[in-house]
Amino acid sequence: MKFTIAIEPGTRKTAFGVVVPDLPGCFSAGDTVEEAFDNVREAIEAHCELLAEDGKAMPRPRPMSDWQADREYKGWTWGIVDVPVERFFGPAEKINITVPGRLLKQIDEHARAHGETRSGFMTKAALEAMRRA
Repeated sequence: MKFTIAIEPGTRKTAFGVVVPDLPGCFSAGDTVEEAFDNVREAIEAHCELLAEDGKAMPRPRPMSDWQADREYKGWTWGIVDVPVERFFGPAEKINITVPGRLLKQIDEHARAHGETRSGFMTKAALEAMRRA
């Protein structure tokens, strides 16, 4: 799942702060931007695991442009991280669907080219479509 992140600039004396606006209370930091990205992925995983354990749903994400317009984040840098958190929200279930052979081949090629499985790709595509609806 893709998450918008806001990165507060660091200095020689302070770390780079990272906030996940769509997940209130989810934040992290790092001495470098790269470390901040790695640490926020861990924070997102932990945050989503706790949400799932508490039986809470994932908050509905807002477009990055909405967050960029928020004065609280003025001067911050923006990014997107992809963190596989779907596993926290229920066990996987096998399904049987019918897909035209040509489309299935395209799905498989696309998923493989992006380091994903067919199931992972289709799950992400479905989640993104439902978010836009």
